[in-house]
Amino acid sequence: MNTQTSYDRVADEYVRRIFDELQHKPLDRQLLDRFAASVRDVGPACDMGCGPGHVAHYLHEHSVPVCGVDLSAEMVERARHLTPGVEFRQGDMMALDIPDETWAGIVAFYSIIHTPRADIVKALLELRRVLRPDGLLLLTFHIGDDTIHLDDWWDQAVCVDFFFFRSAEMAAYLTSAGFEIEEIIEREPYPDVEHQSRRSYIFARRPQATR
Repeated sequence: MNTQTSYDRVADEYVRRIFDELQHKPLDRQLLDRFAASVRDVGPACDMGCGPGHVAHYLHEHSVPVCGVDLSAEMVERARHLTPGVEFRQGDMMALDIPDETWAGIVAFYSIIHTPRADIVKALLELRRVLRPDGLLLLTFHIGDDTIHLDDWWDQAVCVDFFFFRSAEMAAYLTSAGFEIEEIIEREPYPDVEHQSRRSYIFARRPQATR
């Protein structure tokens, strides 16, 4: 069993628990609004690791031309049902079947958290490849040094690891992958809404092409 199969197994419960969570997360909405304002009139964006598509749904409602990509076929199926106006497709962020410089922006809410440290720069290089020059990345993750392994998730047998990162550590990975850091924002967890970990949000850009 792997991460993809694990998410396939929890897809229905994930939708029930997560799809409406942005209603309870004002900072997340504020930062997504900022992302939307940056890419809305520039070109298409992608919700990378979209799960049931709640972030893509939010961006779509805010007039962003957006698509969603997720490793889990079951998550993609739920996303298509919940937001029929958005294109969702199965894909692996480590090796995307997407042409170079396709998107003006990528939002990756907690999609990097299943990637071991040894593979982070490779994943970020792939995101950089599919971003246009000056394209914007909004990356979020749990803050810490922990690795949490689950064999049981919402009463389903799974095998999945969650990796936590420090903001400065992730910023260094982004820089190594050729991104320029715009801003790092951290917040405390919202009580009774989410896993009680501190959160980091990093705005980074693929630099303009050298002329």
